[in-house]
Formats: sequence, structure tokens, C-alpha cells
Amino acid sequence: ATLVVLLSLLGLAAAGKLLVVPVDGSHWLSMREVLDSLKQRGHEIVVVAPEVSLHIKPSKNFVMKMYPVPFTQEEMDEEFQGFTKDVFEGGSFLTRVIRLYQRSKKTSAMFLATCTHLLHNQELIRYLQETKFDALFTDPFLPCGQILAEHLSVPSVYFLHQIPCSLEYQATQCPRPSSYVPRVFTGHSDHMNFLQRVKNLLYDVPSLFLCDVVYKPYEHLASEFLQRDVTMVDLLSQASIWLMKLDFIMHYPKPLMPNMISISGVNCAYKKLNQ
Repeated sequence: ATLVVLLSLLGLAAAGKLLVVPVDGSHWLSMREVLDSLKQRGHEIVVVAPEVSLHIKPSKNFVMKMYPVPFTQEEMDEEFQGFTKDVFEGGSFLTRVIRLYQRSKKTSAMFLATCTHLLHNQELIRYLQETKFDALFTDPFLPCGQILAEHLSVPSVYFLHQIPCSLEYQATQCPRPSSYVPRVFTGHSDHMNFLQRVKNLLYDVPSLFLCDVVYKPYEHLASEFLQRDVTMVDLLSQASIWLMKLDFIMHYPKPLMPNMISISGVNCAYKKLNQ
């Protein structure tokens, strides 16, 4: 059952029942194209989403199960616009780290509230338990889907570009040497001198604090919901397949583990581009 999603992408699998727990924004827009393809191959798809979202809307290609959240559409739109501005605004490295730290606290609180209301929605959780899914398909940028997969005891397939603080490499025990793989914000290439490698190593330190802000509350939520102590790495390491939206033309070469499968191009335009 674990291979249902991957094999169906290749057109080789029998129809299955798939639970989808998406992350809003651009994460969802690329995932939606995969779901459309899965539907054409006969799979039954159920998408679980909050009543307030940016892009997650009903479709004829899947059943949507929605749940209430404690904020309005206007509050969400304002938060996402502020986050986008903060990410692309310039400044020194320290300025960007402080700005992203402050914004991450606000944005992560909204996402955490969304996940909490999903897991505490007893009626919806009961429905998901009774439906008996074959697999769960999610973007692990936020771990709500994986918490559900653990609770429902179903295999999980990840669909992602990357996770903050490179948690995907910790969870898969995949090598990611600082002397070889450039870090975010450094501007380095994959050919670095000694001082650049030292700088590359130091740039990992602030990201650990950012990840604590975003992901520590999920560890507490997951531990409470699953009734056992878990960490983010524990949750993420349970994935059966990692479908990675990357290639080594647009991204620097880096090691991958056997269950990390590069699928770059899945959300490329189908129309031919003019010159």
C-alpha cells in the first residue's frame, strides 16, 4: 500500500484510497496537479483542509473535508502578505534573521492553531479512522499530516521542495556536509574556499533557533495527541517515500537517500513558452 502513490504516478498501480493533508500557498498549487493526475487513474482522494485558506478550494477531483479555525480570511491574507514581504526584503544577514524570527513566530502560531483544531475535531478524526485509507499524502513543511499518519497507522508519502533547517536530511540520515552543500543566504556556490566553508558552517546556527520557534510547539502537540514523546525528526523519519521537487540543474548537487526521489518538472507549464 505504501507504494500506491508512487506507482500511480507511473501509471502502474491499482486504484487506492488516499488521504491528503496539504500545506496552503504554493505548496498546495503544485500538489493539486498531482492529485488531478491521480484522480484520472481512478484513485479515491479525500483532502482535509481548514475553512479559511488561500488556495485550497473544492474540486470535482476529490472529496473535501473542512474544519473550522479561529481566524478570519482577512487575518490570514494579511499574515501571508507580510511574510512574503519579509522573506524578499533585503538587509544584512543579522537583520534578515531577526526579521524572519519575528515573522515566523506570528505565522507559525496561525498554522499551529490550524493543526490543533484539526486534531481536536473529534467528529472529523472519527470519520478518518473509519474510512480506512491506504496511504497519506502530505507536504511535511508542517507536520500535521504526519501526526495524522501516525495516529491512523497508515504509510505516508511526502511531496516537498525542502523543509526549514534541513530537517529532511536529519530525518533520513542523509549526508549534507557544510564543505559541499551551500547554505541559504550565503550566496556561495558549491566550490568554496576554506573561509567560505567556515562561514557556511556558521550559517547553520541561527536556523536552529528559527526551527525551535516553528517546530517545538508541534512536538508538544504531537506528544499530547499521540500520547507518547516524539520529536520532529521522529515524526518525519516515518515517511516511506520522499518525492523531492528538485533537480541538479536549478539546485546544487547534494546526496540523496534511496527513498528520496527527484521529481523536478512536475509543476512545469504544459504550454510551450514563446521566446
